[in-house]
Amino acid sequence: MSELFVVGLALLPFGCAGIYLASPNQRWLERARPAGRPAGCLLLAAGLAALWRDMQGVAAVFTFATGLMLLFVAFPYFGALRGPRGKS
Repeated sequence: MSELFVVGLALLPFGCAGIYLASPNQRWLERARPAGRPAGCLLLAAGLAALWRDMQGVAAVFTFATGLMLLFVAFPYFGALRGPRGKS
């Protein structure tokens, strides 16, 4: 594997986490962090650019979109593992 491929895949979880933490329905932190959305978008753009430089365009977009789907589906479950957010 090339270094750009690894960098592109490594930036995906950080970018998705930034966007996820900006959501008011996230369960990782007590309150949302709206400042994470622009940073997350920049990280995702950098990840797509790194994948694009290493692979053909269609393969890079497919890998990027598959990673986004996987992470945005999995992140709410990571928050659910933490337990209920409300104090009972």
